[in-house]
Amino acid sequence: MWWGTVRAEEQDPLSPAQARRVRAVLALGGVPRDDHADGVQQVWLKLIERRAQGTESPRDIGAWAAAVASNYAVDWHRGRNRQERVSERLQSMTAWRQSVPGPEEGVLTLAVAEGIEALPPLQKQVLILRFYADLTVPQMAEVLSVPLGTVKSRLHAAVQAMRVHLSADTGVRG
Repeated sequence: MWWGTVRAEEQDPLSPAQARRVRAVLALGGVPRDDHADGVQQVWLKLIERRAQGTESPRDIGAWAAAVASNYAVDWHRGRNRQERVSERLQSMTAWRQSVPGPEEGVLTLAVAEGIEALPPLQKQVLILRFYADLTVPQMAEVLSVPLGTVKSRLHAAVQAMRVHLSADTGVRG
């Protein structure tokens, strides 16, 4: 048997930790849990396609995978009609509220989740990549294939919108 001698190009392109990170980005991007496996599969498929085309592997596969997952989340939202999104959001918020530990933490966490959900897709994308996937601004610019200034302006607008939302909803000053 030659199971122990797997060539590098035949190895799974996503490590379990990277797959978990992709699932986290999908969840934060508002993709329902039932669709997370599809999102991970899309990231995996894009890596395989890059390999098949002979394209150089990304320097940081984890960062690249998080950006692809974020793009998947944006596309997922674009593909859904408004009524389905509202219905799913209400269902997930009801289930989510039941798992919140305390009233103060719950109010703030809910306000943050609502603020993120209210952001335009491109602002939501950079906010999630920066604060939840923990990518730097240069990493985001690279994986999103946009100029550094574009990432900075989107991130600034997203943070400002979140400050306004949080101060209006919870009295939190930022």
